[in-house]
Amino acid sequence: MNKPTDNKLLSAFPEQSKARLFPQLKLVKLPLGKVLYESGQNVVSVYFPANSIVSLLSVMENGSSAEISVVGNEGVVGTAVFMGGESTPNQAVVQSAGYAFSLPAAALRSEFNSELLVRTLMLRYTQSLMAQMAQTAVCNRHHSIDQQLCRWLLLSLDRLTTDDLTMTQELIANMLGVRREGVTEAAGKLQKLGVIDYKRGHITIKDRTKLESLCCECYSVVKTETDRLSTYANTL
Repeated sequence: MNKPTDNKLLSAFPEQSKARLFPQLKLVKLPLGKVLYESGQNVVSVYFPANSIVSLLSVMENGSSAEISVVGNEGVVGTAVFMGGESTPNQAVVQSAGYAFSLPAAALRSEFNSELLVRTLMLRYTQSLMAQMAQTAVCNRHHSIDQQLCRWLLLSLDRLTTDDLTMTQELIANMLGVRREGVTEAAGKLQKLGVIDYKRGHITIKDRTKLESLCCECYSVVKTETDRLSTYANTL
């Protein structure tokens, strides 16, 4: 059974904030592909993933899109509500099915404004999210599809409690903003190397160490920022 403390941000909140916010949390099921926000939509509720992963996508006028960051149990979806905006410029789509805790945006905004420790946690998380966005842009521009896929798989693994991912190549291609054929080729290489096993929309990581060795430096940069947040949260 999922509980609020499965989310690292919620778990790190001070007790007085938990007492105010936890009664307002609602456990919601997030099926694969569900759109939580459209670009430009007002954020009414924020989501704290428990065992799901949400992708933030930049969507072009022609409908093409590319993932700019992922949010799992380390964070929250809907940072616009405490960063001075009422709407988000990105689309938020469930990348890995599971559960999350929703909270009225007004409740989080009020707690952010009144509680220093919550404000510090949320700003540090937002900093790590911005670092992930910047590194993703660099990776998409300078690194191969093979390396991008490795980075994407590792970031997903860090946010799950299993080595199995339910994901079609078409959805991965949409996330990375590349052609499906490129993902098929990259996944095939990893399978031949014994790094993953891919069949019928399911990816199983067989050799994480090898996967990390094949990845570009972008993964480690993002992980370092995420770990810095976790280290700080654990000292509260």
